[in-house]
Amino acid sequence: MHDAIERLRRNIGTVFLGNPGAIDAAICCLLARGHLLIEDVPGVGKTILASAIARSVECSFSRIQLTPDMMPTDVLGVSIYEKDSGQFVFKPGAIFANIVLADEINRTTPRTQTALLEAMNEGSVSVDGRVLTLDQPFMVIATQNPYEFEGTYLLPENQLDRFLMRIDVGYPSPADEARVIELRPASTPLHDLRPIMHKEDVIRLQQAVDAVRLDRTLVDYIVSLANATRRHEAAQVGLSPRGSLALAQAARAAALIDGRDYVIPEDITSNIIRVCAHRVIPRAAVAETEGNASRRILEDSIRAVASPL
Repeated sequence: MHDAIERLRRNIGTVFLGNPGAIDAAICCLLARGHLLIEDVPGVGKTILASAIARSVECSFSRIQLTPDMMPTDVLGVSIYEKDSGQFVFKPGAIFANIVLADEINRTTPRTQTALLEAMNEGSVSVDGRVLTLDQPFMVIATQNPYEFEGTYLLPENQLDRFLMRIDVGYPSPADEARVIELRPASTPLHDLRPIMHKEDVIRLQQAVDAVRLDRTLVDYIVSLANATRRHEAAQVGLSPRGSLALAQAARAAALIDGRDYVIPEDITSNIIRVCAHRVIPRAAVAETEGNASRRILEDSIRAVASPL
């Protein structure tokens, strides 16, 4: 299993020439059955990373370029009346794929953003009184520009909570940026990328993540960290039980990626920022940007809670 994960990492790395930690985070989300939100300035490779993941797995893939005029039916699908049969026939939307790239998710309206909620949380879509189950594996990889950019809509807290992780890509190193200029990965290299894993392989890896052992002392450690965020003087809303569950599942996936069938404390602490920072809401009076304040709350909580091992 570790060899398969390593091949997946190398395959993605042939076209995404930036931060290798972003690749590991994306693989972690995929194996943990989670969704990934990539937030950064334009032009640093967000869409290339998402596309490389999708092209590396032999499964269905769709890309939604979200715009202010997009409607929920563009995402979910619509029933169309067919004159010949005299019946309404459902035409599935772009959400009906194994891996869905929701590009620039915060450029569309909250109404259309909400259309993704049920699919991300339940793995199903309600249309015309019917519940349609989405094929597994199912993962939404969304990209967004910083909120300060013109033409963006703030993602509501309940939408953010559906993402297992929120990460930034960051600028590449000078050497990697030179390779980007030489290879131009968005053109030929990305289109030539071949899948090295079937969707059944992904499902088996996801099942292996579920089997990774999380000792009771580490369960208590996660709960203590969550409670520390709730008691923090700078926090308006601390980590929810859903956030604790997400952190535990990400830790299991990180352990499997590292070749272990058991979780260690570092699997928890190394993932807590990207799993929990978008779930912790600081008080308005805190004199920092929201992201920095949430990070500080989590870092203070790690220092305040003794590691069990």
